[in-house]
Amino acid sequence: MKAVVQRVDSAKLSVDGKVVSQIQKGFVVYFGVKEGDDKDKADYLAKKISGLRVFEDQNGKMNLSLADVGGSILFVSQFTLIADVSRGNRPSFSDAMRPDKANEIYLYCADKIGEYGVNVELGVFGADMVIEQVNHGPVTIIYEV
Repeated sequence: MKAVVQRVDSAKLSVDGKVVSQIQKGFVVYFGVKEGDDKDKADYLAKKISGLRVFEDQNGKMNLSLADVGGSILFVSQFTLIADVSRGNRPSFSDAMRPDKANEIYLYCADKIGEYGVNVELGVFGADMVIEQVNHGPVTIIYEV
């Protein structure tokens, strides 16, 4: 399981030209699930992401979490995070979890993050999404479990 967390001032996700989800200050989280991943790993990531302290406090130190700044998450499924590019130039996605199971874990993890009091906006699983985001910093944190 892999999550790429980017701190943003705003983000908007569209499908077929229609805005589906948008947030202001917070995180865009790209989330990929591989074969063998389970809900225990999703629990771990939900706790880590919701508590991540990368917003600046009054002293300019990255010390505040989403809850501290009233931030939200745009949570986007992205199987391409599981790509194997060790051979050749064409990525292999054979380690990615089957879509039905991956979607189940994606939704489960989003719900778990919400249980920590964080507003979570979703992408559209399996859709061709257009994501506009204004990165702040930039700050990018990668979790792999």
